[in-house]
Order: sequence, then C-alpha cells, then structure tokens
Amino acid sequence: MSVNGVAVPDSRNAKMAKMESCNDQNGVIQPLLTDLYQITMAYAYWKSEKCDDTAVYDLFFRRNPFQGELTIFAGLEECIKFVKNFHYSDTDITYLKTVLPDTSEPEFFRYLAHLDTKDVQVYAIEEGTVVFPRVPLLRIEGPLPIVQLLETTLLNLVNYASLVATNAARFRMAAGPEKILLEFGLRRAQGPDGGLSASRYCYLGGFDGTSNVLAGKLFGIPVRGTHAHAFVNSFTGHHELKRRTLVRKGSTEEVDFANVCESWQHKVAGVLGVDKGQMNDGEYAAFMSYAMAFPDGFLSLVDTYDVIRSGVPNFCAVGLGLVELGYMPVGIRLDSGDLAYQSVVVRDMFKKIATTFNEPRFATLLIVASNDINEETIHSLNQQKVILGTQPPQGHSIDSFGIGTHLVTCQKQPALGCVFKLVEVNKLPRIKLSEDVDKVTIPGKKQAYRLYGHDGNALVDLLQMPDEAPPEVGCRVLCRHPFQESKRAYVRPANVMPLYHCFWKDGKVCRPLPCLRDIRQHTEESLKHVRTDHKRALNPTPYKVSVSDKLYNFIHDLWLENAPIGELS
Repeated sequence: MSVNGVAVPDSRNAKMAKMESCNDQNGVIQPLLTDLYQITMAYAYWKSEKCDDTAVYDLFFRRNPFQGELTIFAGLEECIKFVKNFHYSDTDITYLKTVLPDTSEPEFFRYLAHLDTKDVQVYAIEEGTVVFPRVPLLRIEGPLPIVQLLETTLLNLVNYASLVATNAARFRMAAGPEKILLEFGLRRAQGPDGGLSASRYCYLGGFDGTSNVLAGKLFGIPVRGTHAHAFVNSFTGHHELKRRTLVRKGSTEEVDFANVCESWQHKVAGVLGVDKGQMNDGEYAAFMSYAMAFPDGFLSLVDTYDVIRSGVPNFCAVGLGLVELGYMPVGIRLDSGDLAYQSVVVRDMFKKIATTFNEPRFATLLIVASNDINEETIHSLNQQKVILGTQPPQGHSIDSFGIGTHLVTCQKQPALGCVFKLVEVNKLPRIKLSEDVDKVTIPGKKQAYRLYGHDGNALVDLLQMPDEAPPEVGCRVLCRHPFQESKRAYVRPANVMPLYHCFWKDGKVCRPLPCLRDIRQHTEESLKHVRTDHKRALNPTPYKVSVSDKLYNFIHDLWLENAPIGELS
C-alpha cells in the first residue's frame, strides 16, 4: 500500500515492527559501551565502601542546537531498554580483568557480576516532547556506583537521537506541514548503527519516510525509493527492450506497451514544443522498462541528460501510456540544477499535458527534489519567485524533498552536548561551581512543570524542589531565572503539565513505552504548543526556563556555602 507515493507497511508488518521496536534491544548497547573512567570510578566507590550510597543524577543540556530555541527529546525507549537489560556477562568480566590493574581485588569483579538495576529509578520527560536547556530530561536515582556506570551509555543514547530528531523537526518547520519529507541519508551516515538511528529519529522528528529498508523493517517506517542515474545510463535505446508488454489494469490482456508509448511520444513532443530528436532514446527505454516493472509506482529521475528537453517529455510519454492502460504515474525527481525554476517549468508542462489530453490528475503529479538540500535551501526555495513567460511570479512547485547528508550528519552542529551531573548523595544536595555560570548545576532532586497561557502555548518551564506544592491553574506563581536576580515574573497559568513520569522502578518498566508512530504524533502535538517566535529560524525568541523562589534561594545559599572566600592582602 502507498500514500502519496510513499510505501506504507501492511498492518501485520507494522505490528511486527512495533513488537520488535518495543521489546528488542540493539546488541551494541551493553554495559561495556562506556568510557573506562566509569569502571575506574565504580572500583574506587567500591573500595571506599560507597556502594550503598544513594545518588541522584540529572541528564540535561545547556544550549539548544542549530542556534534555535527548542530541542526534541528522543532516545528514551533505548535508555529504558538499556537499564532493563543492564548486566555484565562472564566474558565482560573476563575482559575487564585485563583492563583494570592487576592489583584490582577479585571481589570487585564478583560485585560487578551480580549487579542489576532493581534499586534504580528512572524519571523522564515523555519521548518526543519539546524540551529546553537546564530542564533535566532524565533523573536517575539509585546506588551511586550503579548509576555512575549508566552515564556514558545514556548520554550516547540521548545526544544523537535528540540532535537528529531536532534537525528533522527544523526541516519539517521549514518545509511546512503539507510537503512530503523523505530521509535519504543511509549512505552518508556515520556507520550502519548511525544510519539506523538517523532513520528512526528523523521519522520521530516529522519525516514521512526513509530509503533505509532495514529501518522500515525494524521500526515500521514507510520506505520509499525510485531509481538512480545508473538505471537510465544502462540503456542506450528502446531496441534493448526485451520485454515490451504490460497487462492492462483490471484484466489479463497483454498490450504492447512500447508501441503505446511510441504513439504518445510524438503527441507529447508537439504539445510541449520540444524536438523529438533531442529526447534521449536510452532514457526513454529506461523509463518504459521501469514503468513496466512498477506500473503503479512510476516515479522517475529526469535529469540524467536534460530535464526540459528530454527527461520530462520522455516521462510524460511513458506516463500517458500507463494512463491508457489504466494506471497512473506518481511523478518525477529533480536532482540537480535550479530546483525552483525547474519545478515551476515541470509543473507547467504537466498542466499542459493535463489540459490537452483531458487528464486532470497529470497536473498534480508529484515533484520531488533532492541534491544536497539543507534547511537554508528550503527557506531559500520558499522565498524565491519564478517568472515564467507572461505568467505572474510564482513560488516553487516542489511537493517533496529527499534529504540526506545535511540531515543525518547534522552538519550544522555535530553534537548536542548533554551532560550527566550528580545533584544529590544520601539526600544531601550537591552543586558543581564554575567561573562560567552556564556550567553551574542546579542542585538537588527537582520536579518540573510546563505552564501554559490562555492561548494554549507554553509560557515557561518551572523547576521546583520536591517538597513544594505543584503550581495551580489560575494561581499566581513567581518564576525566577536560576542565576540572574533581577529576571523574575509572576505567571498565572491557564494549564499546568507535570513533565516527569516514572518509567523504571523496582526492577520493571512502570509506564508503557509508546510505539514510534505514537511518539511522532506526540512530537507534532508538542510543537503545536510552542509559540511561532520560538520556532522561527532567524533570531528566535528565547524560551524561559525558571525556578521557584524557594529553589532560587536554595541554589544561592548552597553556592555561597561551597564557594571559597577570597582574601586580599
């Protein structure tokens, strides 16, 4: 089944993909996927008899990526799977014995062999939610050495996932809700696992499909693909067609499809005002061959030789041949040149064909654009006005974008920069100080709420101490900047949403993990409640992240308590 030319898995395959997505863990994600210093710290904790200490860690980021003012939180499902399956195998222990010094005590390795996460608790924001700096995405509570051992892997699972999901969301906002966005990045991604992760989180961020077949199988993402220039180049003329017939749709009648297309080629050349002698015969044969292979999914790459004088006329001739036999072509792909101008010309050609041959569906055939497109390219295309003959200026006519390199490699910013910071030990708050105020942590266990205005848009994210009553609808609450005393405001929220939910406790998943399609829908809904000025590409308005008055005073009292006092002489 396909929608707008995008293949959609049937319900059985989608169900299987959902089961695999929710239950299977990537085999690469295991306790040894960590930095060595996590192991050495765990050993030092063990030697210091701190294994029973209870710690609270926050996982958060300090700045939104891509010079924007929002981020999409992604990777939570993989984090929960990792915590659920956390266990050192016998071979892991054997290997660690070769890594740590020979003086390491054997009892430590026995300790590692029996570690599990039944005493760990994971609180998190729902995956797919729009999130902002300093608000912890995950709060991990549990025995100090165990939580420490989770750090690197959790950061790895959240950093790239959130970065690429945010990148995808920015492409979606640039293109608008009506355009079809396709991820074509597997061949340019950072390795096979990076390619799969990119496909998954681009879909979460708002893309409609992927070229990655394995991602389609594993995650139930719609898959899409046509042919490359090599397919067109492989034909030299229609004399190479070893098969010429196509069954008329809805019957068993075999029709000489090549003859049908030949009759249309002369008509199309006349209507479009092109010289039939310039319509490349090898390209024509390739299109016929592809159409016979995929009569219900005929979408061709038309820029192998010349888009206007060969590619589109050849496509139209073959497309009208399909129409005569009861099928309907899907559209064309442009992969080079002036995409805005070409798309307008192609649309005009389609309209001429539709009017001349009384086939209105031809006027709305899909025009897909690729060719190393980035976010700025889309914004530029949206601003361009093409003048065609005596017609008034018009914008591009592209219906779909195929995007690869700039999407999956996040060339605009290579990393999100999430950090994992200790904020409490044995119920005692801990604070990290720095001359760079941005790196000062907000100590202690915290609750987080999103406060909404009467227009339904988010106003501010508020961090509070755990013993404070939640903000109430209609009641005035003082929201303060964590570090700047003069930045404060009263807010009367029209709605209050608690951000944290417990996902792991007592050794089991305690909140259902939604499937990828549901997370994608949640992302779309979450973005709807963010003001337009926060989402704009150029100079977006900063979103406010605040703390309660009580937490503000708590932070600064602890700051003064821990900061050394200077001495002048």
